[in-house]
Parts: sequence; structure tokens; C-alpha cells
Amino acid sequence: MCQIKVNGGRPLQGALTVQGSKNAALPILAASILHEGVSVLHNCPRISDVNTMIQILESLGCSVRWERDALIIDASGVSRCQIERECAAKMRSSVLLLGALLGRFGECKISYPGGCVIGKRPIDLHLRGLSALGVAFREESGDVYGKGRPRGGYFCLPFCSVGATENLLLAAVCAKGVTVLQGCAREPEIQALCSFLSAMGADIRRVSADGIAVFGQAPLHDTEYTIPTDRIVAGTYALAAAGTRGNVKLYGISRTDLAGQLDLLEQMGVQLSFKKDCMEVDARRGICALPLVRTCPYPGFPTDLQSQMMAVLCTALGVSRIQETVFENRFGTVQELIRMGADIQVQGDCAWITGTEMLQAARVCARDLRGGAALLIAGLEAVGETVVDGLSYIERGYEDVCRDFRLLGADVSKGKDNGG
Repeated sequence: MCQIKVNGGRPLQGALTVQGSKNAALPILAASILHEGVSVLHNCPRISDVNTMIQILESLGCSVRWERDALIIDASGVSRCQIERECAAKMRSSVLLLGALLGRFGECKISYPGGCVIGKRPIDLHLRGLSALGVAFREESGDVYGKGRPRGGYFCLPFCSVGATENLLLAAVCAKGVTVLQGCAREPEIQALCSFLSAMGADIRRVSADGIAVFGQAPLHDTEYTIPTDRIVAGTYALAAAGTRGNVKLYGISRTDLAGQLDLLEQMGVQLSFKKDCMEVDARRGICALPLVRTCPYPGFPTDLQSQMMAVLCTALGVSRIQETVFENRFGTVQELIRMGADIQVQGDCAWITGTEMLQAARVCARDLRGGAALLIAGLEAVGETVVDGLSYIERGYEDVCRDFRLLGADVSKGKDNGG
């Protein structure tokens, strides 16, 4: 098992450029197969989830290659519409190929997708929305089989699911007629997908704050697009600076990218400043507890930063409360933080964190992507050597977390468990 060793107890200092967005790249990669040609993606993050999506695209018949920072996908040879079970089991975002394959071929077969175990995350809403566009589904031995070319229609999402919004957009691009979607997710990654599809030739129009109209079957063509910066990675490093009482500069990020995060950082006592595409995070004056952190869909505080925020609040002065409203299993890291000396009480969807002066170094285990990032932050806060097992989870979303933290002055290294 691969692990990360963290010698903590020192404030982060330094600067780095934040990587491209995982949550934008994956649906855009799925979208590339809608066009029988070439898509060039700049600033695509080199993370394991992207590698898994590349493997799936290649299994369908795509030709994919890296040229420096650009990922080039030639989808002209796609001939299969079935996602192998092994690939689907690795990553939940494989479900996005459902809408893309239905849009291109009018047919798709996929196993129920896997990924981090942070909640039920069913795909029934995806299927309901696609059914409203004329697709018929049946289940075959644990696989979902969809058949029928999407046609324009209307669907109102009962809640703003990011994945369902993306799947419906992908199917609607090739649908005959106009598709109107209401109750859509508003995350920046949705806008990135719409921008990429528009650059490819799709006719997509915003009709309200949560409404999108897609005029289907617009001619698609080769395109070149730059993946936006990862706002969750930027938030992770900003929170790490807060937890260690450090001072860091993060390049490639803007104030609008971090909606839902900035107010809470400032309430904690963190000094923030922006110049062009650079954010400076200064927590050298210390941080205090937060009366309530409530996870919400964008523009609220993202659930993908809840675990990292909890790690920071473990050493903030006072008592904080976190309410998780998105995924029921997001408190899976609590027991590992308690092993490091954190004072956390969980009741239902709320966790109360009483700040302690210092966390204790320990050996802990990541069980999901963002929980792993939280344990690294806790290790940076603690004095002594913390060992975080489960590096494979962290590599799903962070290009090279050890490199990045070293750029910020941390003592971190990657290795393998030798059984000692």
C-alpha cells in the first residue's frame, strides 16, 4: 500500500499554480465522443481519475495521447457503446458516458458506477431525465442498458444534481429538437461543460439561473479548449495554509471560483487578497472556530471541502459545528482525526468540533479522496511524523500532492508500506 509521510508542525509558506479541474475535465472527456473528430484539451490534470477515463475512451475506440500539457482525443474511431464493468467500477464519473453514448449511437450499456464510498449517490435521477428524452432502459444482471435516440423534451430536476445535469446536457446536444432543463446544477463545472460543448458547435443557451435550453443536432466540429483551475484543490491548499497558520500564494484562481469558501475563511480570521489570477492566504494571526459550516450546492460551501475544513477546525479556538447536507457518509474521516487527538462529536448530519491546541502525529488511513486530503492537512498541523495510508484515493484528484506541499515548504514524502 502506498502512503504519504508528513512531518508537521510548521506553517506553510510559498507559492504554486493550481492544477486543472478534475470535476470539469471528466465530463468534458465524456463529451469528446459526441463529435467524430478531434478535441484538444489544455490544462487537463494528470490524475488517476483522468487516466481511468482515458482507458474507457480507448476501450470504446478513441485514440488518446498527451502532448506536453495538452490531451488530444480523436473520437472518429469510436465503435463500441458498452462500458466494461472493471472500468465502470473504478469511478463514478463513468456514468457520464451514458448520455454521451446515447447521444452518438442511441444505445449504451454500463454497469453501476463505483468511486469513493461517501454516500448512496444513486443514478435513478440520470435515468429518469434520459427517459424523459425518449430513452428506454432495462436492467440486465447488474448492468443498465439504454436504447433510443434522445429527442428534445422538458425535464425539471427535483434537486440540482451535478452528474444528472451533465448527463442530460450530453444527451441533448445530439437530440432532435429543443431540450429545456430546469433545476440544473449551477456549479462552475457545469458552465465549463457548456463552454466546451459550445466551442464544439453545440447551441446551448441559459434561460434562467437554473434553466438551460439545448437546440439539438447543431453541427459539431474539432475544437481546442482549456480546462479551468480546480477550485477544490485551491480550497484544499487555502485550508492547509489556515490550519498551519501559514501564508501562501495560489496562482490561477479568482475570487468567483471560490464562492461559498471565502466568507468562511475570513470569518475564521484568515486574511485574503487577490491580484489578477493570484490569491494570497495569510493565517499567521491565528484562526477561530465557526458557529456553523453547512454544505450546500453551489454557490454554497462545497461538500468536497467539508473534510478538509473539519481538519482545520480541529485546532481552531472554540467550538465549531459542521452540517453535512449532501452526502450522508462524509463524516467517514472523523475516527481517523480522533486518533490524532481531535475532539469531535457526531450526531446525525452534524459534527461538533472543539478545537485543541495541537493534534498528535499518528498512522491513519484515507478511505476516500477528500478525506485523504483532510488527513494530510491534519498531519501538517500535528507535531511529529504522520503516516497517511491510502494514497491511491488522494491521487484520484490531486496531480502530485507531495510536490505541491513541498513547494509550500512542507516536509512530505511518498513511499510504500514496508510492513514495519
